[in-house]
Amino acid sequence: MRLFGFALLLSGWGIVLTALALLSAEAPRIAFVLAGVGVEILGLVLVIRAHPIRRGAHQ
Repeated sequence: MRLFGFALLLSGWGIVLTALALLSAEAPRIAFVLAGVGVEILGLVLVIRAHPIRRGAHQ
């Protein structure tokens, strides 16, 4: 799941950068950038959930 989360983070960046480079109209550009940011947030949530916090490890 951690690897899938990192792949989503990279995919989100790819969507955002591609939208900024290829789209000239403002409305589709904003929609694709928001979709890319959503994919990045989903990836970040998966990465965070894949790293459980160990309780009592620093005692």
